Amino acid sequence: MDIQQYMQRLGEQARTASRAMARASSGDKDKALAAIASALRSHRSAVLQANQQDLDKGRESGLDAALLDRLELTPARFDAMVEGLEQIIGLADPVGVITDLAYRPSGIQVGKMRVPLGVIGIIYESRPNVTIDAAALCLKSGNAAILRGGSEAINANQAIAECIRVGLREAGLPDTAVQVVETTDRAAVGELITHPEYVDVIVPRGGKGLIERISNEARVPVIKHLDGNCHTYIDDQADITKAINVAYNAKTQRYGTCNTTETLLVANAIAQQVLPELAAKYRDAGVELRGCEQVRSIVEGIQEATEADWGEEYLAPILAVKLVKDLDEAIDHINRYSSGHTEAIVTENYTRARQFLTEVDSSSVMVNASTRFADGFEYGLGAEIGISTDKIHARGPVGLEGLTSQKWVVLGDGHIRQ
Repeated sequence: MDIQQYMQRLGEQARTASRAMARASSGDKDKALAAIASALRSHRSAVLQANQQDLDKGRESGLDAALLDRLELTPARFDAMVEGLEQIIGLADPVGVITDLAYRPSGIQVGKMRVPLGVIGIIYESRPNVTIDAAALCLKSGNAAILRGGSEAINANQAIAECIRVGLREAGLPDTAVQVVETTDRAAVGELITHPEYVDVIVPRGGKGLIERISNEARVPVIKHLDGNCHTYIDDQADITKAINVAYNAKTQRYGTCNTTETLLVANAIAQQVLPELAAKYRDAGVELRGCEQVRSIVEGIQEATEADWGEEYLAPILAVKLVKDLDEAIDHINRYSSGHTEAIVTENYTRARQFLTEVDSSSVMVNASTRFADGFEYGLGAEIGISTDKIHARGPVGLEGLTSQKWVVLGDGHIRQ
């Protein structure tokens, strides 16, 4: 296969399809999504079987536990994938919405209209559910998509791609509106990210190495986050039960996700009340703790945390723990070491909660809730195309609105400029 010619063909088809998607009605787009959901249900066993083939090959090739967890499409995750698709159907279509329409002194009306970005390239690793999430969000927002999943999920991705094609054809939309790259050749990524004539924006989802490569080599805009070094801070005015439950869930609910807490900060004044019980729960769950000197004086038998631990995204059952004097020190630590993804405070003090929300510079900031909620599905977006820690265009979970832009519209009635 000539990769350059193959990717050029995908790009040309996507650009043509994007024009059809831009003029598609909300009803047509929702009809396609409903047909895709129906096709997924009909092909459930085939998709799960394809995923099992990927898992078997992954184990044979030595994929680590975190990657295998991301790769696995359990029955519950399959159901959640379809549920997210149906939730997107119920969301308002942002395309064509005109806002801020106002009369100017000249008599014209000026406003802004939501429009699709065009062609979106998504490059991702492991998780096959990303294929359907990305496709659904791109379609609903009037975009075409080129999806390049990881080689480890090629069988499941192709099985899902067939369901997407079926749904698009049933709705009378071009089945090239969503194209899943069929080759595992890494050269395909290089072609996808360097052709602005075909692709309007790239969204990489995966490990830090992948995202750094895309960011450095892409010639089209990139929506990204490099890593998810998330923090939970237990304030000295926290409810003990809430604090233990939130901090435990934030680390152990799933290890291989970007919104999992990697560093736990605890106020000195409450450490003796919280840490022994919380550390015991972590140990029972198999979590390795790495603590500062003060933490190690309270919890015996844990490894000393190094400077590198404070900035690490483990994606594994490992947690760095540090005692801090107060809220100000916690905020300083977070803003120094965080990747800007998600941070949480557990406190019953309203003023401190407000200060945390105001001063912590991350894309999601939470009060008395697990960092695991930083997710498009949980935020009511139906799903997400990715999470952005950039500050321009889109920040946090990127849903439908993040996949659109705005253009100025002017309404007149024969007006001329004097």
